[in-house]
Amino acid sequence: MLILGIDPGSRVLGYSLLQYEPDKAPQLLLMDVLNIKEMADFHLRLRKIFETTVRIIDGHHPDHLAIEAPFVGKSVQSMMKLGKAQGVAIAAALSRNLSFTEHEPAAVKQRVTGNGNASKEQVAAVLQSVFGVAQQPRYFDATDALAVAYTCYLEQTDPLADVRRQLRQSSRKRSARASWGDFVQSNPDRVN
Repeated sequence: MLILGIDPGSRVLGYSLLQYEPDKAPQLLLMDVLNIKEMADFHLRLRKIFETTVRIIDGHHPDHLAIEAPFVGKSVQSMMKLGKAQGVAIAAALSRNLSFTEHEPAAVKQRVTGNGNASKEQVAAVLQSVFGVAQQPRYFDATDALAVAYTCYLEQTDPLADVRRQLRQSSRKRSARASWGDFVQSNPDRVN
C-alpha cells in the first residue's frame, strides 16, 4: 500500500509518500514541499497545487491520499485559503479516482507523539527517529505531510481504530445532545 500524505498550504504545501506491506515497517519513499510563496496570484497557486498533486499521483500511483483537515488559525481569511488549497488537492486525487481521508491536526499530533498539542518540532523529531531521517527539513510542512501519512498508516493497521472512532463519534453525539438540552433549559422562551 502506498499512501500520499499532504499538508495543504496556499504558500507551502508539504507532501510525502509512505509505503507499507503487511508485517513490515513502513518506508518513507519521498518527502518534500511545493514552495509557491513567490507566486503573487492566488488562483495560479491553486492551479500549481492541482498540477503538482496530479503529477505526483501519475508518477507514483499511490493507493490512498491522507490529507490534513483545515483548522481555524490566525484568521478566517487564512482558513479559507487553506480550505481552498485542500480542496484543490482533493479534487486532483478524485480526478485520478484516488480515495482519501482527512485527518484533524490535533489527532495527527496525538497519534504521532502521544500529545495532541505537540509542536511541529516535536512531531518532526519523532518522525526523524521513526524513519531515520538524517536532518530536519527546511519546512515543517514536509514532516507534517509525513505525519498525516503515518497517522493514516497507523489507523489502517490498528485493529482497534474503528472502535476508537465509533467511541469518539458517540461521545460527540452525547455532548451535542447535552448541549442542546442545556440550551433549551436555559432558554425556554427561544424554543417553540
